[in-house]
Amino acid sequence: QERNVVVVPISPLPSPPLPDDVLTKDAGECVICLEELLQGDTIARLPCLCIYHKSCIDSWFEVNRSCPEHPSD
Repeated sequence: QERNVVVVPISPLPSPPLPDDVLTKDAGECVICLEELLQGDTIARLPCLCIYHKSCIDSWFEVNRSCPEHPSD
């Protein structure tokens, strides 16, 4: 019995631009720019649930295709 298998490559992260979200409470430090993530900041939340300033992660994705904190995911 023969089976045909189709392999479809997937990207672990969405292609920029990511949807905008507004931070509802302070959330520590953005590991890209090292500035605080403050309530009211425009952020992007990745599928791994890490959050960054929207402008920081958009710039990051121009060069990299993985989460800054989870590069092997």
